[in-house]
Amino acid sequence: MIARLDPHDHTTHANLRPGQAFLRIDHVDKAFTRGSTTSVVLKDVNLSIARGEYVSIIGHSGCGKSTLLNLIAGLTPVTSGAVLLEDKEVNAPGPERAVVFQNHSLLPWLTVYDNVRMGVDKVFGRLKSRNERHEWTLANLDLVQMGHAKDKRPAEISGGMKQRVGIARALAMEPKVLLLDEPFGALDALTRAHLQDEVMKIHAKLGNTVIMITHDVDEAVLLSDRIVMMTNGPAARIGEVLDVRLPRPRLRLECVKNAEYLRCREAVMRFLYERHSFVESAA
Repeated sequence: MIARLDPHDHTTHANLRPGQAFLRIDHVDKAFTRGSTTSVVLKDVNLSIARGEYVSIIGHSGCGKSTLLNLIAGLTPVTSGAVLLEDKEVNAPGPERAVVFQNHSLLPWLTVYDNVRMGVDKVFGRLKSRNERHEWTLANLDLVQMGHAKDKRPAEISGGMKQRVGIARALAMEPKVLLLDEPFGALDALTRAHLQDEVMKIHAKLGNTVIMITHDVDEAVLLSDRIVMMTNGPAARIGEVLDVRLPRPRLRLECVKNAEYLRCREAVMRFLYERHSFVESAA
């Protein structure tokens, strides 16, 4: 099912799920001002996400995907409207919202273990004993199959392994929302596929809420419960929201032949193609 949104209807958007909202983006605008120039990046964005949902946000470059993720993370303030997590307004970074960027952002002078342990100590320093924090760090490295490399430094492991460590570091904080900003975009196709499978397993095991930015249509369909498609910027909005009704667990080779998978893929491709054509005709 695709929810087509009326840009003039500001009250009952089809992508809002009353009563189920764990995370709510409520009439959010975001503008950046430099000198006398103001650029509106996002305009009247409304979205409700249920606990445990996996939601992907997709759209052409410049549509404000990463800006929206930064608003949810509390890294950037909204211009108007609000981001609400469990009915509490998000206005600053916090451990309940962990971000994994395309660039792994590991500290090169620390080992794999210490990169994860640093976050664990920061969040759980007063809540867990030293031994508990040690065991928790190892458990999260094992979750992403990186326990064997705990004593290596980032320069000694591959790009895919670095991203596994970044995911482990985020998960070790026990965030309520895991935010993924194109986490596999810089990886080769085979490594990307392996990590996608790992993320699906982790999501199935932990039942965590995940919001992912991606340019990859197949990735969005394979991983997501819903796909949020953004209109082109400036003043980007949510154009359509697609429900992905594929049963879980999802096996890649079976999914690509599934009629629902093909329907969803076609719907997203059509939306992106129509938006691309609109930009070309306006040029």
